[in-house]
Amino acid sequence: MKHEFKDIEAKWQKKWEEANVFQAVDNSEKTKFYALVEFPYPSGAGMHVGHIKAYSGLEVVSRKRRMEGYNVLFPIGFDAFGLPTENYAIKTGMHPRVITDKNIVKFTEQLKRVGFSFDWSRVIDTTDEDYYKWTQWIFLKMFEKGLVFRNTALVNYCPSCKVVLSNEDSQGGKCDICHSDVVQKSKDVWYLRITEYSEKLLQGLEEVDYLPNIKQQQMNWIGKSTGAFVNFLIDGKEDKLRVYTTRPDTLFGVTFMVMAPENPLIDKYAGEITNMKEVEEYRNVCAKKTEFERTQLVKEKTGVCLKGISAVNPLTGKCIPIYIADYVMMGYGTGAIMAVPAHDERDYEFAKKFGIDIIEVIKGGDISKAAYTSDGEMINSEFLNGYTNKKESIDRVIEEIKKLGIGEAGVQYKMKDWAFNRQRYWGEPIPIIHCPQCGVVPVPYEELPLRLPNVENFEPGLEGESPLAKIDSFVNCTCPKCHGAAKRETDTMPQWAGSSWYFLRYIDPHNEDALINEEKLKYWMPVDWYNGGMEHVTRHMIYSRFWHHFLYDIGVVNTPEPYAKRTAQGLILGPDGEKMSKSKGNVVDPLDVVDVFGADVLRTYVLFMGDYASAAPWSDSSVRGCKRFLERVANLYDIANGEGFTPELETIFNKTIKKVSNDIEEMKFNTAIAALMGLINEIFDHGSLTKDELIIFIKLLCPVAPHICEEIWEKIGGKGFLALASWPEYDEAKTVDATLEIAVQVNGKLRGTVTLPLDCSQDEALTNAKKVPDIVPFIEGKSIVKEIYVPNKIINIVVK
Repeated sequence: MKHEFKDIEAKWQKKWEEANVFQAVDNSEKTKFYALVEFPYPSGAGMHVGHIKAYSGLEVVSRKRRMEGYNVLFPIGFDAFGLPTENYAIKTGMHPRVITDKNIVKFTEQLKRVGFSFDWSRVIDTTDEDYYKWTQWIFLKMFEKGLVFRNTALVNYCPSCKVVLSNEDSQGGKCDICHSDVVQKSKDVWYLRITEYSEKLLQGLEEVDYLPNIKQQQMNWIGKSTGAFVNFLIDGKEDKLRVYTTRPDTLFGVTFMVMAPENPLIDKYAGEITNMKEVEEYRNVCAKKTEFERTQLVKEKTGVCLKGISAVNPLTGKCIPIYIADYVMMGYGTGAIMAVPAHDERDYEFAKKFGIDIIEVIKGGDISKAAYTSDGEMINSEFLNGYTNKKESIDRVIEEIKKLGIGEAGVQYKMKDWAFNRQRYWGEPIPIIHCPQCGVVPVPYEELPLRLPNVENFEPGLEGESPLAKIDSFVNCTCPKCHGAAKRETDTMPQWAGSSWYFLRYIDPHNEDALINEEKLKYWMPVDWYNGGMEHVTRHMIYSRFWHHFLYDIGVVNTPEPYAKRTAQGLILGPDGEKMSKSKGNVVDPLDVVDVFGADVLRTYVLFMGDYASAAPWSDSSVRGCKRFLERVANLYDIANGEGFTPELETIFNKTIKKVSNDIEEMKFNTAIAALMGLINEIFDHGSLTKDELIIFIKLLCPVAPHICEEIWEKIGGKGFLALASWPEYDEAKTVDATLEIAVQVNGKLRGTVTLPLDCSQDEALTNAKKVPDIVPFIEGKSIVKEIYVPNKIINIVVK
């Protein structure tokens, strides 16, 4: 067979497409298998080989499932709203719609040329009006149920992108898109009450099969903690500072309070705070800092004491000073904290700097040198003295504060409500109308989709207002309630909106009347296996699980959890071992590899290069090694003759079927391919194989390198497509070797090996071992004192 693999690839891709080989059938009598990969953002740069690795894992699993008789849904689409396209549009003057369509064409060509078995009849594009109509529909349902609200808040603002970012999109004080420093800005922001679902999102993790590190990351993101809410009175006032603490048992060690600089109580008591000028100066400094700068643990502690007012420790009755400090935020917890410097490192540093009392309440450390943050015996704590069990002391203090009416047990979550708007053009318009008479009014469902108007200028305003704000024909409208003059919301949704429910639309992508058909939904959901990058296991997955839980609660979907199983792939690094990026010039274009080596070689290499879940550098020499392997596969046809099975190859074939089958399920693709490489070595060592054995070989390799395998299948007269032929089965009894090589020791030292039948008798084993040429010199003419034989393991001959 000719080994220019790319020549046959276009032929098979055309045949698969014409025959609709990979189209899923709704409501089939077959068992369904829904495999999902994270749909790509269609950038102008096109795909790199990392995308190919990301999709190859479930590509192999999906092809295997089809051969096992499943009805497989393996869809693809494009997550196409977002800042990169809009920034490119601003730079070039080209409309984002034109850019997006062009990029989708490029991505589609790349995916098709690699031979992915996607169902191309179900492609979705989040920027399509027929798609985002339903994104808006879900938003309005959330609005109806009180999960959408608007609030003025200090937000993370990127001056470069001119856009408000959620905490998740500005981690480390940098914009996710352009990596510029983020600043704080006061703005009206739309939020989704994701915090209402904190507990459901945590409990749902008990029902799903996610990798342990994926579950852990989601748990950390949600950040549930148990403790108590405690009220500290402001001395001589009715107002109180309410705090949340996970260690209420340390209340006797509270020697000061810290409030957020923005706390409204400061303004309320401004007349009594004697150093208000100093306080205002500090507040101004804090206002210029980003949230990241304010909450960093390793930094110089700053703050100002509020002179003229103080708080009262509710258990000791002592007056304690109140400070403001930048590390306390109004948006986190209650906007105030109690400080226990003896047992918290940050409080300790603060107390040392400002000369505040440090009272030890847990025995075990030397608080003259450092805070003691471990457990121990409670001291200086009245009714808690002598307690050594943390849980018991916490339970006891909660009982006491409840009795005194100064607090109660409580739960808090680190996750905050989701900032859900962008002051940009290229996103779903938020379907809300602002009426001077009726207030905030939703766009009627029958008027969806609220279409994105065509504009020529995509530049946001200087104050970060959306480009839509400049279009009078869009902004000015009639209130659906009172029919008076009103204004449309001009912010758009974040890119996360479209990806929060896309897996549902694949099931019924062309439905104009409903988000999804109920029968199709019941047949296909949940997603059986979802694979993607580790960078999306918090934001995207938590957001989409939240939307799905909500849709379940209102009866739109049939399962509380969208994804039954979730796995992740590792990165492909550049040949230099660094993460691929255009700026480093180390990006490998998949089509460059396909043009030189063919798609099957690319597919084989990205799965063979290492453990699927780990990062691995690209290596051109290893790509060539995979090409040589496939050339040997092509040559198998020339040495195949006869029917049935070769006795000498029967065991290795059964072993390989078992290994490849199991390894694919465990995503150990590299060892599955290695097993096939081992098998081909055995075949060529033997010199021939039968046609039945060749069929088994190409069936096992087909999910990885389908084009070459289809070509061989056609040449040997296979009926239909190999992609739909049955998956090979193995005989467990024949996976065990009939003979095996075991070590022979003389006086405990390895001197040689002997090949013996499985479960060989002791007499036969020892007789054969003593005849091995390597052993003879060590036992000849010597007195044998002892002979030890461990069946199928080892022989040891002891001589004098």
